[in-house]
Amino acid sequence: MLNRRSFLRTVAGAALGSAGGFSHLHAAAYKIGAPLRITDIEALILRDPPERKPEDHFVSMTPLGATTGGAGLWDRLERAETVRQGGYRQTLLVKVTTDQGIVGWGESHAVMTPRVVKTVLTDLFRPILLGLDARQIEPIWEKMYSTQRLRGYGSGYFTRAMAGVDIALWDIVGRAAGMPVYQLLGGKFRDSIPTYQGVGGGPPEEVRANAQALLERGFPNQKMSLAKGRGEEVRDVNRVRAAAEVLAGKGQILVDSLAGYTLAEATRVGRTLDEIENLGWWEDVLMPEDYGAYAILAERMDTPICAGEQYSNRFQFRDLFERRACDIVNPDTSRVGITETKRIAVMADAYNILFAPHSSMGSAPYRASAIHLCAATPNAVILEGGESYKRAFGNAILKVPLPYKPGSVDVPERPGLGFEFDEDALSRLVVG
Repeated sequence: MLNRRSFLRTVAGAALGSAGGFSHLHAAAYKIGAPLRITDIEALILRDPPERKPEDHFVSMTPLGATTGGAGLWDRLERAETVRQGGYRQTLLVKVTTDQGIVGWGESHAVMTPRVVKTVLTDLFRPILLGLDARQIEPIWEKMYSTQRLRGYGSGYFTRAMAGVDIALWDIVGRAAGMPVYQLLGGKFRDSIPTYQGVGGGPPEEVRANAQALLERGFPNQKMSLAKGRGEEVRDVNRVRAAAEVLAGKGQILVDSLAGYTLAEATRVGRTLDEIENLGWWEDVLMPEDYGAYAILAERMDTPICAGEQYSNRFQFRDLFERRACDIVNPDTSRVGITETKRIAVMADAYNILFAPHSSMGSAPYRASAIHLCAATPNAVILEGGESYKRAFGNAILKVPLPYKPGSVDVPERPGLGFEFDEDALSRLVVG
C-alpha cells in the first residue's frame, strides 16, 4: 500500500516549479536529441474524500428492473448510464519516469473501478514499455493498441489505460524540449479557450435562477441535462427554455441527454428544441451503438447533434463521420489520449465537424491535455468544466495552477502540460 511517506519519496524531484527545478529543466532541454528511456510507470488512485473503505462502497446502481419513470411507453427499462460513484470522486494518475530524470504525468478516466485500469497499466503496459524511448509517442501508441487488438479490445478500460500513458509521454517530451505541448502539436490558434459550466435545477424556475447566477459569475455558455434520471419532470423541455431565455443574446445553452431517448422520442422532442435559437447542441441523445439512428436524427434536426464521449478510438469516430451522424464531437482525452484525440479532431475537421473535448471528473493532466488540444486544433470551439479547478482534484493540489478564469481558460505556456503538483496536497488524496 502506498502511504504518504512512500508517496513523497516516489514523487521527489518530479516538481519543476522551484528555481532548482527549472534549472534542471533547461539543462535537460538540450538533451531532447538523446533518448528518454522509460524507467518506470506508476499508477496512483485519487479519491475524494480519500476514505479507505471496501471497493464496493463506491459503486451504486438502480435496482434490477428499474424503469425510467415516464408516462406510458416512456416508462421503459432503464438502460442508460445508471451506475454512480456513491458520492465519491475517483481518478487514476499515471506517472512515467525516464532515465534523464524527467517525469511526465498522465491520467486515465476511472471513476468507477480505478483498480481495473491500474492493473492494465502495471501488468500489461509497463512490462512492454520499460526501456523504450518516450519520444516515440505514436509508435508507442500503436504498440499498446496492438497488444490486445486481435483479442477484441479497442475501448473501455484498455484504451483508458493507454490514454494515461500517452498523456504522460507528451508531458515528458514537452518538459525535455522546454516547450508547451501545444507547440509539439503544431502551434496554437488561440491564447484562451472558452469554457462552459453545468447548470442544474429541477423545475424551470429553479433552472432559470441557477442559470442567472452562473451568468453573473461569468459563464454565458452553460450545459444542462434533459431526460437524465428518472421521472417525468426530467423530460420537461421548459427547463431548457428557461435557461435559454436567461442566456439569450449573451451565450448558448447546451443540452445533454445521455442516451435518454429512442429515435422516435428524440424526433418529437427535437422539433421543440429546434425552436430555441440559442441552443448550441444536443449531446448524446441516443444509445452510442446506434450510428444509423444518429445519422437520421442529425438529418431531421436543425439543432447541432453532439456525440463522442462514449467512443474510444478513431475507427469508431470514422464510422460516425462517414454517416454524417453528428455536427460536433466531444472525445474525452482521459479515455482516448492526446495522440488519438488529435487524430480524431483532424478527421472531424475534414468533414467540417466541430471539436469540443469532453471533460468529466479528473485532475490536472486530464484538463491540461484538453486545453492544449483545443489550442492546437482549428475546429475547436469550447471546453467543458469551467469551474473544475475549484474541486478537490483541481488547483488545490497544484503548486503551479492551471490558468482558469470565469468562462475561459488561458493556454499554459510552461513546458509540458504546464502545471506542477503540490506533492503534499496530492498525497492526501492517494489511496492504496
